[in-house]
Amino acid sequence: MRKVMILNGPNLDQLGTREADLYGTLTLAEIANMCNATAAALDFEVDFRQSNDEATLIGWLHEAAKSELPVIMNPAAFTHYSIAIRDAAAMLTAPLIEVHISNPIAREEFRHTSFISGIAKGTISGFGANSYLLALSALAQL
Repeated sequence: MRKVMILNGPNLDQLGTREADLYGTLTLAEIANMCNATAAALDFEVDFRQSNDEATLIGWLHEAAKSELPVIMNPAAFTHYSIAIRDAAAMLTAPLIEVHISNPIAREEFRHTSFISGIAKGTISGFGANSYLLALSALAQL
């Protein structure tokens, strides 16, 4: 069984109550359960994590790089301004897939720039919680 790290950035721990019109009503725990079920069918073991702290996410990216683990990451707001997270993600040798629940390009202009997209194998956005499942399927085909 292959291991994959799924990392989630700030405010995603508030899913289920936060702006349901944009993010849906599922909690992050429910999304984690969906990911675990899909991953098992694809012969993946998921290490699903969330932090509101930039330094913690950077540490997890370093851990994934050292272990040569693929990463699916929803950097949330850090997408648009964290060069430090981008630099840590650039150290990955296994594939990185960027995911977003909403479609950042269809939102405010400041969300149109991603520091992660340019170093990711691909980006999946706008499909709600299914963005994660699509990323797992894409990873299985790499």
